[in-house]
Amino acid sequence: MDIVRNDDGTLVVPVAPERVDPDETAADEAIDGEDRPAPAPTTRVLHPGEGGYDEALTEWDLQQNPDRAPAVSTASGREQAMAVVHAVAISPDHEVAPVLDALADPEASGEALRHVLVGGVHAVEDFAAEVAEAEGGEPLPAHEATKIIGEVLAELD
Repeated sequence: MDIVRNDDGTLVVPVAPERVDPDETAADEAIDGEDRPAPAPTTRVLHPGEGGYDEALTEWDLQQNPDRAPAVSTASGREQAMAVVHAVAISPDHEVAPVLDALADPEASGEALRHVLVGGVHAVEDFAAEVAEAEGGEPLPAHEATKIIGEVLAELD
């Protein structure tokens, strides 16, 4: 089952069902081995800022293009990525497309943002602090920065 990214930034992720011993469920002991029905897969909704969200967003991004090479961040791509995150964050309607249209190299920005996600929550926090230092203002909370990164990557894909 694939991870699904909703328009509000939440992610629907598959959760492996727990295997339960038939003795614990009072199931018929006659069922054994391959005759036992497999538990049905379940899902969970993760919101930006929740534990596991950054990892799930990274996995979702990889699902979009599984043949993509590992993310490589360049200095110019990172600068553009910081400008994009800042512009989307201060925009009243959080429009991503117009901000991306103004970039010289949107793909380099996307690679830089993917590189941030791969680093996990601490990399996102550090990136948010860099954005605040470069663009002004207070650092975004990691969950907001991650949500914006997800929106940008969704628009690029």
